[in-house]
Amino acid sequence: MESSKYFSHISVSRKLVNLIESNADELTIRCISNLRDHQHTKTYHDYDENKLYQRVYRVYSQLGKWISRETSKEEIAAHYETLGAQRKREGFKISEVIQALIILRRHLWLKILAEGFIDNVLELNQALALNNRVILFFDRAIHYAIKGYEEAD
Repeated sequence: MESSKYFSHISVSRKLVNLIESNADELTIRCISNLRDHQHTKTYHDYDENKLYQRVYRVYSQLGKWISRETSKEEIAAHYETLGAQRKREGFKISEVIQALIILRRHLWLKILAEGFIDNVLELNQALALNNRVILFFDRAIHYAIKGYEEAD
């Protein structure tokens, strides 16, 4: 019975990751709209839309990679320290970078809720376990983006 719980957990988690990755375009468009309208992301309002699309899409379309146990903390650190330094050179305030990551995370969870994947307590617990992995990823992304931003010349 214990192994069926494990496989059920993998199945629901994989379904949710597949949902996000397969809807990366829709999520990206919604997120960009939010970034362009949000009062705390003013630099994003006029930022090149194609570049912004590519950046947001990359996160959503590769969510499974980012939250997998195979992706190390060091890989996340290297990527987001570089991102933080790059955003500083591009003229973004660190508060805008962090707000953008929060908006990305929020749209992801709203999509999961909107799709009605959570029909019972077991699925809710599995979705929350996945959400905890997503939150850990975004917390690390935020931390390392700030670190890279602060250390950039």
